[in-house]
This record gives sequence, C-alpha cells and structure tokens, in this order.
Amino acid sequence: MTDRLSPGDPAPEFTLPTDDGGTFSLADLRGRKVILYAYPAAMTPGCTKQACDFRDSLASLQAAGYEVVGISPDKPAKLAKFRERDAITFPLVSDADKAVLTAYGAFGEKQMYGRTVTGVIRSTFVVDEDGKIERALYNVRATGHVAKLRRDLGLD
Repeated sequence: MTDRLSPGDPAPEFTLPTDDGGTFSLADLRGRKVILYAYPAAMTPGCTKQACDFRDSLASLQAAGYEVVGISPDKPAKLAKFRERDAITFPLVSDADKAVLTAYGAFGEKQMYGRTVTGVIRSTFVVDEDGKIERALYNVRATGHVAKLRRDLGLD
C-alpha cells in the first residue's frame, strides 16, 4: 500500500509536462493555496464530470485564493485533447511514470468492481501557502466531490 499524506506533511515538490507543451512546478505557486486533484484517465465519464465541476467552480475557487491543477498519467497530447474538448481552464499535468502520484499516495491498490487492482486512486490535496498539506482526501467520488470540497473549505 502506498503511504498516504496527512495534514501538516510537506507536499511533494514536482515539475511535470503540461497539456500545452510547457511545464508546471508546484513551487511556482508557493504563497498561494493549491487544489491538486488526481484522476485516473482523461476523457472518461467520471473524470470528465470531475474536471467540468472544477472548471465550473474555478472562478469562485480562485476568488477564495485557490489555484486548481489536475494530474493524471495521461500523455500531454491526450490532456490537450481533453482541455480542448471540455474547455478545461486550469493546468493539466502529465505524470506518465506515476512517480508524483505515488509520492502523494494517489497510485496503488484500489477496489474496482469488487476486484483489487493497481491504478490511480482518485484523490484531492489542498496545499497551503507554505507548501504543506492542509487536506488529503483519498478515494473521492467523481460526482459531487467539488461541491463537498467547497462546503468543507467554507466556500458555500
């Protein structure tokens, strides 16, 4: 089982390729609050629902001081298609070797349709301005998660 992060832990630093051909570094957002969410695969029904929920809440999340970043093992080209198809308005980063997902405890064994499989564990991390984990939420549901997160953060 992958080690999971807890509030107060330092958020693992990373620099990864993005959907637009650039790179994204968590360190670039130091001083701001970050919602980093891990999802299994771009353009699947659950991941699309979750990404669109974050997209639709982005303005109010940013107004409350949060930046949103999505991370998956998809290649940048697939992430670019996802962004274009669903008008995603926040960075999507590619962790093809799953090293960052593993460091966050978001890759490992999980239950799927009654079987134990290895894969991305749908998770959300709130990183504070100092780069520490404020919240680490594992095995979240795609549907309704953003609304619950907003309530938990006191935004609704």
